[in-house]
Order: sequence, then structure tokens, then C-alpha cells
Amino acid sequence: MHMIQLADLTSEQLEAILELADQLSAHPGQRLLAGRTFILFFPETSLRTRVTFERGIAALGGHSILFPPASLDKREALRDVAGYLANWADGLIVRHPHHERIAELAAVSSIPVVNAMSSEGHPCEILADLYALRALRPHYRSLRYTFVGPVGNISRSWMEAAEVLGLDFHHVCVQGERLGEDRPFYTFHTELDPALAGSDVILTDSLPGYLRYDDYISRYQITSERLRLAAQDVLLIPCPPFYRGEEVSDCAIASDAFVGYSFKASLLPVQQAILLYSLGLSAEDVAGGRPVVHA
Repeated sequence: MHMIQLADLTSEQLEAILELADQLSAHPGQRLLAGRTFILFFPETSLRTRVTFERGIAALGGHSILFPPASLDKREALRDVAGYLANWADGLIVRHPHHERIAELAAVSSIPVVNAMSSEGHPCEILADLYALRALRPHYRSLRYTFVGPVGNISRSWMEAAEVLGLDFHHVCVQGERLGEDRPFYTFHTELDPALAGSDVILTDSLPGYLRYDDYISRYQITSERLRLAAQDVLLIPCPPFYRGEEVSDCAIASDAFVGYSFKASLLPVQQAILLYSLGLSAEDVAGGRPVVHA
């Protein structure tokens, strides 16, 4: 199974991945990927996603080989690239600026392809956030989520998660940044302060250059004062890298609402779970210590 975007999953599949991550956390040290090799396409600037994929594969006994994303931009057809790599690899993990390259690769690949971030989505990141939220708020599907920021890969993946899980997802930004028409799971706002009322989870993304100006920042920056407008136990989850003084203030990051760096520790078990799930393993397999069986 490929993992290209969250919209491709059912709620049952998404929950199965989270349950698989539970079992991995409860039964560490299993070499469930022994003898398995994954090809990673990552830029040099990638930090969190790459580190956790490489460490996660190694911890499960697997092996990874790294290439730059430009390796997929050669004149050679992706159908041929995928055909050759299938001889030696068990999965492809791709971070590429052009989503269509990842989607095209998945369409012609006989081995699983995982989107490790593209222009259109960041499914692994959002699944990891949901997993960490689920541990803190078991009723996470009934919370009110408010995303503050522009259309981008993070907001798109959160909206997809909202549609799959039936979350109450609110999006706040200037006109022209609407993700789509208002629907039961998606509501767009242009005014921040009223939208924060009752919010249980506040999400942000870094600002593109065209929104990095004083009027926008003063109107939409999450500050400690604005956090008080939300639910009493609100959680602030800025997508890293975040920039103090832009989408979030120093005082917001210093507040109790900020879930902290340890929140992203969930990237490791969730990305391991994604790989195992793509290869056909379930939570029951992990609980029983059953490794991936070679075809």
C-alpha cells in the first residue's frame, strides 16, 4: 500500500496505523524489518522527518539508502526507475517539492511509496501529530481544531485528516487562502480572535514570503494573549520549523499551551507503523513479534 495523501485512507485504516504505532511503543526492540531495504529521497535540509525515518528503519533491523530528490528528475521515465529499484528495495520514501512526481512514481511502482513531504501534503507529519494528540486527549476526534495560516501542504493534510476522521476543522487566514467551500468538517474565517473561541487545538505553519509583512503578522500571530481566547486547556502545535515573531510569538512558545519538542517524538513510532502497514503488517503482528514475510 502507498501512503501519498491522507485523503486516500479510510478512518479505519488511519486508526489501524495509530494502533500499530501503539504496539511498536509497547514492544520495542523487535527486528520486524530485518533484511528489508528502503530507498530514501531526501534533500540535505531535511531534519526531523529524515532522522526519524532512518533511525526507525534501523531500529527495526532494516537498511536505508539515501539519494537526493533530484535523482527522480532525470530524463529516465519513472516507470523504468521504479522497475529497476523494485529488484533491490522494499519501499521508496520520497520528499520532493513536486507532488506530481511522487504520485506518478506511486502509480507505476510495484513496491510501496511513502510521501515524506511534497508541495501538496505532509501526511506523516500530521499522522504523528494525531498520534501524540490521541495520547494527550483520547477524545481527540471531538475536539475543535483551528489552523492559522495559508494554503499549503500542512493545511491541506490537516483538512484531509478532518474529512477522513470527521474533525471540526477551522481555517483562519486572509481572503484568497481558502482551502475550499465550507463543509461540515471545514469552516473558513478571516478574523482570528472570534475563531479562537472554544478552540482545543491551535495549529500553525511557517509563513511564505508574500504573507511575511507587519499587518498580516499583527493580525494573525498566535500570542499568549490570544491563547487565552481559546479553551482553557488549549494545545498549541506550530509545525516546525516555526519562526518566533512571525506566525507565533516568543510568549506563546513559552506558554503551557505549547506542547514542546517531545511531542514530535511520535514521528518515530508513527513512521515505523506507516512502513510496516504499507508492507501488510497489523497491530496484532507487532504484538506477536511477527516480521514482514518476504514474497
